[in-house]
Amino acid sequence: MGGQRPAGLNIIMHPSLMNRDQLLEWIRVLLVELFELEPEGIGFETRIVEDLDLDSIDAIDMIVELQSYTEERIDEDVLKHVRTVGDIVDIAERYLAPRSQV
Repeated sequence: MGGQRPAGLNIIMHPSLMNRDQLLEWIRVLLVELFELEPEGIGFETRIVEDLDLDSIDAIDMIVELQSYTEERIDEDVLKHVRTVGDIVDIAERYLAPRSQV
């Protein structure tokens, strides 16, 4: 993506300052912009493969975008367990936590 954010990601606050529901909304926008999905029905329990019809390449694109915000590499072992949008929110929450909380 060359450092450019998708159009819908003009965020008011950095994701590290968001609560869980705000992170879900941010990830929903990210999914819509990156993969041209409909936002309705994207929630914590939405399954990445079965419900959104995304594949492993799409998941990599998503993680690369998340890493651009975390400024650190997300552990591959963590990624192996991603099955739902809620799992992505968990990763975002963990890796975007303000450094003072880590």
